[in-house]
Amino acid sequence: MIGVPDVLTHVLVGYSIGTLLSFRYAWLRPAHVTLVMIGALSPDFMKIDLLVPDGLVGFLLGIPFSWAPLHTLVGSLLVALFLGTLLIAPALRWRAFGLFVIGALSHHVLDVALVTATGYSYAVFWPLTTYRFPAADLFLSSDRWPALVAGGLALTIWLVGQRITTPEDDPTRL
Repeated sequence: MIGVPDVLTHVLVGYSIGTLLSFRYAWLRPAHVTLVMIGALSPDFMKIDLLVPDGLVGFLLGIPFSWAPLHTLVGSLLVALFLGTLLIAPALRWRAFGLFVIGALSHHVLDVALVTATGYSYAVFWPLTTYRFPAADLFLSSDRWPALVAGGLALTIWLVGQRITTPEDDPTRL
């Protein structure tokens, strides 16, 4: 299972960020937290290459093709704009776009700062620049312990959320 711990870590971190934001902003409901989680997963949409290889798409289109740009900031913004325009009601688009971008940024921050085997991150700002930031080399995307840490963090935040009640959430309130 290539990348499963990495994907799970990003989704759990997105959940944690979205849930923490929901503590602060009353309008942010569970569906909004889901948008942060999808945003945190979005740069890994490039893994569609495992099902539909670059070469096959390039052959079918008749031009060179790569899924790799989806794993850049520009690619994440384009995916957020695409999903936001097609799938979200017009009145909710900007909030959804913002939450989606927060999740995508969390993905890039984790990848650039922590995940690598070479000492350098990927070119996150491509096509603006091909500069690769030095990375902390704390773990590989195949390591399982980051998913365990992210799971523990998400569980803790979920438990705290169960203890927090607001007047709007009180079922006995008239």
